[in-house]
Amino acid sequence: MPTYDYKCDKCGHQFEQFQNMSDDPLHECPECSGPVQRLMGTGAGVIFKGSGFYETDYKRKNTSAACDGAKAGCTKAETCKSAQSDT
Repeated sequence: MPTYDYKCDKCGHQFEQFQNMSDDPLHECPECSGPVQRLMGTGAGVIFKGSGFYETDYKRKNTSAACDGAKAGCTKAETCKSAQSDT
């Protein structure tokens, strides 16, 4: 059930009301019994749950200088292997 924001036209009182989506909007202020308007909300923020939303889930290929294929005639895999054996 969503929470709706209301503002009284008479006294300016702002309040929230927890309602079903099928409920009719409120028409009366709880403070002064004046007319109220339902405010347009920004909605809920995005909530990331579960796997797949972390930097470690999308690992990049090794992009170090030793593995950029800088050696002529080597594939990237060969360059990476030789760079690892050099260290």
